Amino acid sequence: MIDRAVLDAAIQAGEVDTVIVAFPDQQGRLMGKRVTGRHFREHVADEGIHACDYLLTTDMPMEPLPGYLLASWDRGYGDIVIKPDWSTARRLPWLPGTALLIGDARFADGRVVDVSPRAVLRAQIAEASKLGIRLKVASELEGYLFGDSYAEADAKGYRGIRRVSRYLEDYHVFQGTREEPILRPLRNHMEAAGVPMEGTKGEWGRGQVELNLAYADALEMADRHVILKHGAREISEQQGGSITFMAKYGPDEAGSSCHIHASAWDLSGTSNLFWSDGPSDLFGHFLAGQLALANELALFFAPTANSYKRYQSLSWAPTAITWGRDNRTCGFRVVGHGASFRFENRLPGADVNPYLAFASTIGAGLYGIRHGLKLSDPFSGNAYEGGAGNRLPGTLREAISSLRQSNIAREVLGEQVVAHYLLTATHEADAYDRAVTDWERTRYFEQV
Repeated sequence: MIDRAVLDAAIQAGEVDTVIVAFPDQQGRLMGKRVTGRHFREHVADEGIHACDYLLTTDMPMEPLPGYLLASWDRGYGDIVIKPDWSTARRLPWLPGTALLIGDARFADGRVVDVSPRAVLRAQIAEASKLGIRLKVASELEGYLFGDSYAEADAKGYRGIRRVSRYLEDYHVFQGTREEPILRPLRNHMEAAGVPMEGTKGEWGRGQVELNLAYADALEMADRHVILKHGAREISEQQGGSITFMAKYGPDEAGSSCHIHASAWDLSGTSNLFWSDGPSDLFGHFLAGQLALANELALFFAPTANSYKRYQSLSWAPTAITWGRDNRTCGFRVVGHGASFRFENRLPGADVNPYLAFASTIGAGLYGIRHGLKLSDPFSGNAYEGGAGNRLPGTLREAISSLRQSNIAREVLGEQVVAHYLLTATHEADAYDRAVTDWERTRYFEQV
């Protein structure tokens, strides 16, 4: 991490010639501009960059979508301003001479764009602060590595892509050595960029890897999460390969998750409020809120049509809204003790937008505290079989319906936020419903 004086000096010395100013879009991708070091110092450092407001109303292929209050053809698609957050300033060591600042989206008059992902998370952090709570979280992200570049995978129609592993590699050190040309630079570059990692390991799929980040405050962790995903794609491509963070890459492959580890601390960050000679009452209320709102907020943990294909029995991904002590069949797994006591939310896939997922986690927990929700007894055994009474949504359409009917979600996140992301999800579901897949051609081309 660097401060303004260090960045100014690096630009003047010619060590940094390019500065990226970016912000997270609806899908959690970094959008922004590269500017010269000189222009950054003279204008962008204080004024920010201008960007079209449509960036918060597009789908993943960047098509402008209709129906939003924020931006539309009728409103002329004007500009928003991305104001750099200097606490995010860092060098990107895998890109020579380049620094990055993540910013907040604002209107020209200085008002915050409330539906922008960073603003959604900031709002929940502020609500937690009013109750004397400071959330610390950690992302545990999974993805699949391939030997083909993104361009090569696209040219093959994403079929027959070269795998980096021929077998399931969970914890395999030997197979991990084959992946070190990508993973070693990734670990080292992330450390140098102020994104400390605990490590990497093989996961259960063929070529599947787990990327573990050290825990931090919620906003800092969300920023680190998007930088990790962004950097993993760039570093993989630099090595001639690729990585996908699809929640479910293939029907016979393990899904890729983003387990969220969360704990609540006092505002000084010195005392874990989840623990008081054992699990605290506050912990019980907070986790009860997760269970109560998991279905209604599922869209913020599973944002794509592909997300719901990950929820399969005996797959390491949950299917039921349950909690248990160190039980990986449950949607929420409780681990640790004392300062390390926390819960692990196993609902999100690797395709999640971390800002929205963290905001939903905090919002659900605060709802549980405010309403004094009582935590059920922990589930013991196989939740795939015994947890059938409280199932997760099975499709994106089901999740949309759950959120649309939820007054509690509007209470927690706000009417504007819920309406905005409901519309985004509906457009995504519509696009999925219109698609004609390889499966359909194989099944129906000759036989119908």
